[in-house]
Order: sequence, then structure tokens, then C-alpha cells
Amino acid sequence: MPAFGPPTWSIIVLFGLGTQMPTPAIILTGALAAASGRFLLALGFRLLGNRVSVRTRRNLAAARAALERNKRGGLVALALFALSPVPSAQLFEAAGLTRVRLAGFTIAFFAGRIISYSIYAFTAKSIQKSSMGDVLLDAFTSPASIVIQVLMIVALVGLTRIDWARHLGGNAPTDRQ
Repeated sequence: MPAFGPPTWSIIVLFGLGTQMPTPAIILTGALAAASGRFLLALGFRLLGNRVSVRTRRNLAAARAALERNKRGGLVALALFALSPVPSAQLFEAAGLTRVRLAGFTIAFFAGRIISYSIYAFTAKSIQKSSMGDVLLDAFTSPASIVIQVLMIVALVGLTRIDWARHLGGNAPTDRQ
């Protein structure tokens, strides 16, 4: 949860602003850390998936079935999400709960993070000497970012309460699936 640990991009910007580390090393380390952390988060949520209600498991199975039926749309959505600065923890929590295949999911996320972290790192290096760096450093301590993360967690719980089988159509999987 980024509310209790800063998002990786903010660490990349801080290292870009405050150190002389080689930018490619910052980018690669950040992307590896983010991807492996998200992968482990998804695995942890797979374990929690057995502890949710039968109704929630049915809804999660319906969501997984819809994602697997429409792989192209899912890949496009994932690519857009991986390249955006939107927090990704909730996406991986949902992936773990729905038991989506994680290898390709994580590789796509890693590739997207290499691109987005490159933008952050090279931008940070370019403004390292300006007063804009002070403005960015002050923004990282904002209580609003913590509130946004808590709201995203609440939204994730809400998404598991949606009757996906009814909204997405198709046959609802049985409890054994």
C-alpha cells in the first residue's frame, strides 16, 4: 500500500533529484522492485481469495472469465495502466484475487514501468538544480496522497461486491471452479 510506503516513482524522483546515481541504474532497480513487489502482492492476495465469501469468489471467477475471453482488450487496458502514474497495487490485488495468470501480467507491468520510470528519472535529473525540485519534495509529504490510497483500497473492496456474472454476461462459474 503506497499510503504506508511511498510509490516507487516518488523514490525514483527523489534519487534523481538528490543523488548522482546513474539514471539507468535507478530506473532498472525501481522497475524490478515494483514488478517483484506487485507479483508478491498478487500471490498474497491469491491466498486471501480462499477466505472470501462464496458470492465474492463467484464474482471474481466471472471477472477472470471475462478477462480471459477478451485478452486483446485486457492487454490494451494493462498497457495503458502500466504506463500511467495511477497506483497499481490495487490492480495486482485484484489479479491475485481473480487468479489471473501473473507472469505475463507482471512482465507487461515491468515493461510499462521501465518507460514511465525513465520519464520520471530523466525529468528529475533535468530539474535537479532548479527550485522545482523543492516543490516536488514538498508534494510527497501531502496527506492527500494517503487519503487517495485509502480510498483506492475501499474501491477495491467495492469492486469485489459487484455481481460480475450478471454484468458481464455468460455463464457464472460454479463454486467448484
